[in-house]
Amino acid sequence: MNRARGLSLLELVVVVALVATLAGIGAMVIGRAMPGQQLRYAAREVAGELRFTRAQALATGREQVFRLDVQARQWNSAGKRSGELPAEVEIIATTAREEQPARTEAVVRFFPEGASTGGRIVLRRGDAAWRVDVAWLTGEVTLTRGEGRP
Repeated sequence: MNRARGLSLLELVVVVALVATLAGIGAMVIGRAMPGQQLRYAAREVAGELRFTRAQALATGREQVFRLDVQARQWNSAGKRSGELPAEVEIIATTAREEQPARTEAVVRFFPEGASTGGRIVLRRGDAAWRVDVAWLTGEVTLTRGEGRP
């Protein structure tokens, strides 16, 4: 007897249904991770620009300034660099009052020897948060997961 080899229509439908289910689950997992990725990227961007501004102060021997407009969600740093933070990310900034030209603007000034005016920037989205701290004495910028208190 000659028996044909292959898949029956029922077997093919079951395989397609399994693949579609797994693809749907994968899309949901990726979709849930995206807001967290966006928050983490924004926090790393702010921390990186603060570090760059400090490095420029050390390299040039001149004061350099990092500005963050909390309301407009825009930042400016040394070397005329600028950027924008996502609208979904809540920003809470605490900096030295003397460096605050407007209520909605946070400024961190870095001095040629590496010190700074210090500050803390908390970025939140839902229950997740990242904290960027700038030490006033050393100018060191640290990035920490978790809310912290502004």
